Amino acid sequence: VQLQASGGGLVQPGGSLRLSCTASRRFSSINAMAWTRQAPGKERESVARVTDGTRTSYADSVKGRFTLSADKAENMLYLQMNNLKPEDTGVYYCGAVGPDDAAWSWGQGTLVTVSS
Repeated sequence: VQLQASGGGLVQPGGSLRLSCTASRRFSSINAMAWTRQAPGKERESVARVTDGTRTSYADSVKGRFTLSADKAENMLYLQMNNLKPEDTGVYYCGAVGPDDAAWSWGQGTLVTVSS
């Protein structure tokens, strides 16, 4: 599956952004989708994940601030990010895996910068 992430940008602390991820495959053919991020000089970390279209999980650092949603008709996954903090800065990647995939596929990433 091919993925295209967008929606990143520069935002002040306390602001909001919505990231979008377009999948080349219908959601009915995808088992799970996820967002990960990589901050400068740090390892990549999981942010949020949805499995079987219904079960969601979030990193403790973003719980209560980030929310996953989807438009199944358009094969779009969204990550609404509210009350952003400087530590949310990083490149955000969208990933997906289907029942016949040997591994996760990841898009090219979109940069989020939280700074005043």
